[in-house]
Amino acid sequence: MFYHVKDLQFNARVSAPDPQFANLLLQQFGGPNGELKAAMQYFVQAFSAKNPYPDKYDLLMDIATEEFSHLEIVGATIQMLLAGVNGKLKDAADESEIMKLLDGKAAKESVIHEAISNPHFLVESAGGPVVTDSRGIPWSGTYVNANGDLTVDLRSDMAAESRAKIVYEYLMKFTNDPYVRETLTFLMTREVAHFQMFEAALETIQPNFPPGVLQADPRFSNTYFNMSSGAEFRGPWNDGASTKLGETWQFIEDPIAHVESTQGLTTQEIAGTDRTAALIEKINKDLSQERSEEVNSAIPEGENQWSNYALSGDVDETDGADSKKTKARSPRSKNK
Repeated sequence: MFYHVKDLQFNARVSAPDPQFANLLLQQFGGPNGELKAAMQYFVQAFSAKNPYPDKYDLLMDIATEEFSHLEIVGATIQMLLAGVNGKLKDAADESEIMKLLDGKAAKESVIHEAISNPHFLVESAGGPVVTDSRGIPWSGTYVNANGDLTVDLRSDMAAESRAKIVYEYLMKFTNDPYVRETLTFLMTREVAHFQMFEAALETIQPNFPPGVLQADPRFSNTYFNMSSGAEFRGPWNDGASTKLGETWQFIEDPIAHVESTQGLTTQEIAGTDRTAALIEKINKDLSQERSEEVNSAIPEGENQWSNYALSGDVDETDGADSKKTKARSPRSKNK
């Protein structure tokens, strides 16, 4: 159930119209790293988490809903930056407010140029936000990453927040409007907050590495192939112990000779790790059973329904404010 509050989460403001920056800001409206992508990604991911991880379902739905709030902020900012454009497109005269502000014919040609580079933005929307990026490429469901495994999905979400943050950083270089920069700073900061929330949620699922259930083959999990000629660099990615499994990196100086001597790696032996094939087989079996039981045990037998309204909890309507979230929920996950 969604309930729309007409006031924005953050008080978006602009100092003056700026159609060019409005076009750039579309990148965070309908672009591959924008707010709509984030909202839909977390919304979709939440469904498979509902039964085995009701606490993560709550997290994903909360953040997805906030991302829709951010989409509203971006859309409102775009609309304010386009103040006067819609009216101009409906007015054949050249003396409208937006034309005076943008200084006549030159500005009109500039707006026409924007229409040529992103025709949907002005020709079809008449100066309102459209679900495209700044070049007019339509939003696509292919932007959404949802794999049905939270150890994978939460890592995708951390990456999504990182990409969104850097886009806001770049956008701030193209506007001097203090109000717009204030809004972009808020949105950028929320990406940082969400990253930490997803990271914390991932850590409550143990073990969570490698992503998924099946373990890595110990013959190859700590092998580094020197696959390029020229200056060679050593670091914690190919020297010392690996970051997650704690195995000693095996640096293969001559990959071609190594592949030939091991019959295409089929005879490569385990080195630099205590993990064995037998141990991996046991972990795969045990973890597969544990994760499967987490999902199956959370599904009720017989008739099933998504919501149990009788257990929805108390609702706080203090001072006549809008209904708040239920006070308590009962996580049934087996997170360690």
